[in-house]
Amino acid sequence: MGLIKTYFMPNDYVQSVFQIDIEKLANSGFKGIITDLDNTLVGWDVKTPTKEIQEWFKKANDLGLTITIVSNNNEKRVSGFSKDLDVDFIFKARKPMGRAFKKAIQHMNIKPEETIVIGDQMLTDVLGGNNNGLYTIMVVPVKKTDGFLTRLNRIIERRLLNYFKRKGYITWEEN
Repeated sequence: MGLIKTYFMPNDYVQSVFQIDIEKLANSGFKGIITDLDNTLVGWDVKTPTKEIQEWFKKANDLGLTITIVSNNNEKRVSGFSKDLDVDFIFKARKPMGRAFKKAIQHMNIKPEETIVIGDQMLTDVLGGNNNGLYTIMVVPVKKTDGFLTRLNRIIERRLLNYFKRKGYITWEEN
């Protein structure tokens, strides 16, 4: 089970992006955030950033953190959302494959050890981040509904989360 923990266990597990202490992370030497979009920042059906998300991005920016949105979704969805935040983005990222993570790090002009990955899926965001030596934070999905492939991922993810909870690796409980 050591490999399972290495690849699938996030460094942190929180209810939402708003529970992440980005000030503490910035003060710890992190310089960039790679964040997923759908069900991480907003529900998959929310077209534009909410006021709270806009404020969260501004706070991160004020702390000197650069953010890139990396999503498996299509260009129209990701660019439409990202333009209101004035941040770089990568669409059709094919997470957990490492290419998009490496490209985002290169564009932000930072090192892997200075990079945080935030996402709602263990099999894409956490696996991709861990596999590339990045600090991973998993959030509870904003919405309970998902596309077909994501629903399949969630079945595996629930088993892994239950295993990590039984072992005491994750102590936080979902609502």
